[in-house]
This record gives sequence, C-alpha cells and structure tokens, in this order.
Amino acid sequence: MPKFHVYGVGNALVDLEYEVPDSLLSELKIDKGLMTLIEEERHHELLDKLSTYQSRPCGGGSAANTITAAAQLGSAAYYSCKVANDVTGTYFLDDLSASGVQTNLQRENLAAGHTGKCIVMVTPDAERSMNTFLGITREISVAELDEAAIKDSEYVYIEGYLVPEVNARAAAIKAREIARANGVKCSLTLSDGNMVNYFKDGLKEIIGDGLDMVFSNEDEARLMFDVTSIEDCIEGMKSISRQFAMTRGPKGAMIFDGEKLYDIPAKKIEAVDTNGAGDIYAGAFLHGLTHGMRFADCGELAGYAATKLVQQMGARLSDDQMIEVSKRFV
Repeated sequence: MPKFHVYGVGNALVDLEYEVPDSLLSELKIDKGLMTLIEEERHHELLDKLSTYQSRPCGGGSAANTITAAAQLGSAAYYSCKVANDVTGTYFLDDLSASGVQTNLQRENLAAGHTGKCIVMVTPDAERSMNTFLGITREISVAELDEAAIKDSEYVYIEGYLVPEVNARAAAIKAREIARANGVKCSLTLSDGNMVNYFKDGLKEIIGDGLDMVFSNEDEARLMFDVTSIEDCIEGMKSISRQFAMTRGPKGAMIFDGEKLYDIPAKKIEAVDTNGAGDIYAGAFLHGLTHGMRFADCGELAGYAATKLVQQMGARLSDDQMIEVSKRFV
C-alpha cells in the first residue's frame, strides 16, 4: 500500500484577502474573476491602494489548498514547493506542518529571497480576483520533486498555475513521467481561464498523451477546447483524461468515471467568497477516490466541502469544519 494518498506539486503562496467594491477593481484595472501574475513593484502598488482595507493572511497556493484539504479529511499527503527563508516562508512551512502535510521543505535549507504572495480581492457578488507575485516559487523546478515520495503515492496532483514558468512546467512534466513509469495515477487542474488562454500549449505538454483525472470549471473547459456547448466540453475532457470533474458553479458539476457521466446538482446557498472553492473540491474528491468511495459519492463530498467553503471568507475550512464534512460521508 502506498505511503501517501496524494502527492502535490505547485506554488507556495500566502494569501492576503480583501473585501472590496467592484469600483476598486475598475480603478486598479484588475481582471475580475481571474488570476493575474504581477511583479513585485505592482504587488507593492496594490498593497498601498488597499491600505485602508483589512486583510486576512492565510496559507495558500492552489495545489497547497487542495493537498491541505485532503490531509484534513484524513489523507496522507505530501507537497513539493519552494519558499524563501523569510517570515512568510516560515509561516507557510508551519501551516503545512500543522495540517499534517509532509514536504520537501527543510527550515535549515530555505533559500534567500521573497516567498510568494497572492492578493485576493473579493467583491460583493462573492467573485474572487487574484493578483499573484510568485517570488521564489517562480524558481520551482525538478530539484523540488521527491521522486521516492512520488513513487510511493497513489495519486500525483499538479496545478495548472505552474505552466507559465519553463522550469516549473518541466517539474510538472517530470512528476507526470515519474508517476506514469511507476504505476501512480496522475491528475491535473486547469486552474484558471488566463492559464488556458495564454498557456494552452504548455498545458498540453503537461497533459502529454492523457491523464487519469482532470479538474476544471466549465469556463476553463470551453477555452481549452475552443467550444461553446457543455456537450463539447464533456467530449474535450474525455479526450485528455480517463476521468474528470467539471464544476459549473450554481449548476453543480459534471463528473465522468471513465464509463458513466454523472450530473451532480448544486445546493442552493448564498455564496460569500468563491476563493479556493475549486481547490477544496479537488482535495475532497481525491480523498474520496483514495479511500474507496464510489465516484458519484466523491462528487457529492467535493461539492459539499466547496459549498461549505464559499459561505464564509477565506480559501480553507478549519480542521473542525473538515471533520464535520467528513462525518457527513462516513
């Protein structure tokens, strides 16, 4: 039996989340609902503009959120990433440790530099718009991978946000190759519409000749396959992965187990903040897959966790909340 249920590779960020009006997004020329990569100068400019708003720091990074969610539900989890030897990096490392996630990071070996941060602006319609200064996580490479841990895992999980950087993309491809060569299942999240819009060829490199599981939302799928109908999105997803989960916001999710397509309805709720919804969805789904749950039940678990998350601020649920989620599906 593998030592780890899920091995993740992705960016290491600390989120700074703000509640803001739509007018501020317009003033700051922010792409609403998307993730935009920014340089350090722009990062400080935005922080200056947001100085009158309160922020909530939280461990972040898309795949880190996913791996943490799986660990909170009881999965044995490992995360490969890169942080700097600064206060933010120490915060991130402590946060992983507190969640029970093993990692390649060693406090005594952290490099000089700046740990990445993500400014998350949440508007009254619960939409999140992210501006990410990658910092040292931009330098993540094959060197951060733990080949032995990959080989001793049931699933590898890769975030699409790695695709813009050449070395990070190479690390994602290498993780997939190691997994494939050792009978480990490999999964990917398309992550964001901007990643698909600007780096589709890079995502195809990561996908290679096909994966075992892909997570996407409907908009990302439409962009990935240049289609408009949900039926064509489904066919496109089938072409790149043996199984998939495609979320559709208030319409729920379409999930495919390799033979049967399930339409999982969404619960009617009042969303407050959608930041991290896709991440926790993937984490809960992978936990279900690696713990013998039926595929449809994995979708129900994932949907329930995401529904709980979007009714509050922040990209993660507390340990107690995740225990409550888990008990619903025992």
